[in-house]
Amino acid sequence: MLTPARRIYVAGHRGLVGSALVRALESSGYENLLLRTHQELDLLDQSAVRAFLAKERPDYVFLAAARVGGIGANSTRPGEFIYENLVMETNIIHAAYLAGVRHLLFLGSSCIYPRLARQPIREDALLTDSLEPTNAPYAIAKIAGIVLCESYNRQYGTLYRSVMPTNLYGPNDNYDLERAHVLPALIRRFHEAKIASAPRVTLWGTGTPRREFLHVDDLASACMFLLKDDKHTELVNVGTGEDISIRDLAVLIAGIVGYKGAIDFDPSRPDGTPRKLLDVSKMRGLGWQPTISLEDGIRRTYEWYRTHAR
Repeated sequence: MLTPARRIYVAGHRGLVGSALVRALESSGYENLLLRTHQELDLLDQSAVRAFLAKERPDYVFLAAARVGGIGANSTRPGEFIYENLVMETNIIHAAYLAGVRHLLFLGSSCIYPRLARQPIREDALLTDSLEPTNAPYAIAKIAGIVLCESYNRQYGTLYRSVMPTNLYGPNDNYDLERAHVLPALIRRFHEAKIASAPRVTLWGTGTPRREFLHVDDLASACMFLLKDDKHTELVNVGTGEDISIRDLAVLIAGIVGYKGAIDFDPSRPDGTPRKLLDVSKMRGLGWQPTISLEDGIRRTYEWYRTHAR
């Protein structure tokens, strides 16, 4: 079991997930955190990553760094998404092994599962059918990271674990409308529409797809829970076990933001996967479950956005 005195490297510590992990670690008394910005350490540079981990030799690595984005970014920049995620994963995981790092937690994504997987999606649905085409390059990169961790565990005896969170939101999310995921994009769209007194907001798709959302602080709580488990390495889903339609999510966010105009949907735009709800029975069986409701989480996130938006 890792104690607060041990050295922990958080890759991607400024992002949505990485910053939540840092908050959770620091609040739990972990002080020996290894944090590097992109300017200090380019994770696409194999030699730099190897030199860093060989020098610092952390006891634990959280691999939260990733090239991420919503349906638009995934559709228009698939080459960037598959290349950069594959390179970051292989650089960090292999360099961690070479540096003698026994414990690593790899953060994936629920998009790894087949587009039409039986709902709720169990971990054993992985690689049983075709992926959603709009984000397949990103998903394939994440699947490669999972298999990489499993392969190193089998061959080298490491304890590298893959965690698949559902759709995340919270502080330090990306609100760039060309790259944002659906929830932060909706917060920005409705906030700007309220400020501009816009009579209506038009959203992509039909509004019928259903999605599950987890506040990133709940994910960090789950990772802290798994940090203390040095026996298991199997793939595990992390989510709430509940989902909501995009249409109902839009109505909820508009109400929290205070936007009172009309909400339209453009069915000529892609919907993405029809439904994506994770089976979280394995994580709950281990003794963990989330504590932040969707409405409360969105309120907290909107307050953060209002304070930090530029």
